Amino acid sequence: MFQHSHQHYEKVEFGARDLRYGELVGCTFDRCSFANGSLEEIVTSGCRFMSCDFRGAALNGSIHRESAFENCSFAGANLFVAKFEACKMTGSDFSGATLDGIAIEQGDWSYTNLRLARLARQDLRGVRFVEADLSGANLEKADLRSCDLTMAVLAKAKLQDTDIRGAKLDGVDFKTLTLAGLKMDREQAVLMARSYGAKIV
Repeated sequence: MFQHSHQHYEKVEFGARDLRYGELVGCTFDRCSFANGSLEEIVTSGCRFMSCDFRGAALNGSIHRESAFENCSFAGANLFVAKFEACKMTGSDFSGATLDGIAIEQGDWSYTNLRLARLARQDLRGVRFVEADLSGANLEKADLRSCDLTMAVLAKAKLQDTDIRGAKLDGVDFKTLTLAGLKMDREQAVLMARSYGAKIV
């Protein structure tokens, strides 16, 4: 168990260090590498990670509160039952990451790569997914109410029993969606109908 508070790190290699069960408060990491590192159950609060490498890292059971992970790579990382509370994840890549049991509370996940992500049954209410790539993602029975999905890519996403009522869908290509079982409100239904050329009178 360790705690680092309000430290700044630039281009530091952390991959070989044991960071399990530690706590990071108000720290800044610029282009640091945590690749293949052990960060199980680590807790971050108010930290900022810029263009950091978490590829193959073990982050299972970790908790992150109001931290920012901007343009970071989580490719192949283990985020099993990790928790992100009001975090900024813009531009980060989660391709091939283990997201089973992940908890996402609010926050900004715009411009993220979440292709083929397994997010079934997740409570994602109010999360920003502006221009996020969710193509092929499993969102079955997920709660996306009041999310900002502006320009998000949802092609071939699994949306059976997914609730998107109140979500912003400007710029979403409805023609790429599987609509069966999708829960939407009236305004969204009109938007969808217009995308298929219907004239609402």
